[in-house]
Amino acid sequence: EGQLVDSGGGSVRTGDSLILSCEDSGLIHNDRVIGWFRQAPGKEREGVACLKRSDGEKWFAPFGKGRFSISSDFSANSVFLRMSNLTPNDTGTYYCAGKNIYKHARLWWQMYEGSYTSWGQGTQVTVSS
Repeated sequence: EGQLVDSGGGSVRTGDSLILSCEDSGLIHNDRVIGWFRQAPGKEREGVACLKRSDGEKWFAPFGKGRFSISSDFSANSVFLRMSNLTPNDTGTYYCAGKNIYKHARLWWQMYEGSYTSWGQGTQVTVSS
């Protein structure tokens, strides 16, 4: 379902911020949802946040509330995840993913990996003390 590229990771210190970028050709469509996932070594992949294109609704995992935010530039087919006040627990590989939903989908925010049809290659985030 189109091409998707995630980028922006790097090595930072505790308390720093990072902005991850996701360019998804699918964002030209109003029914698109962009999700962010992360996976630390030896851990299961977990949902971080997601954005519904149609109305701008967003969802954040509890660990990201108050620290993470999402913005967009749909003219550039891009979504940005800003992560602030980072800690070593935020270290991992971050993935951007996209899916299409029906207009009134009730569970659009559910971070079920199998529902996403397009995935970026992943970008590494390392947070040191």
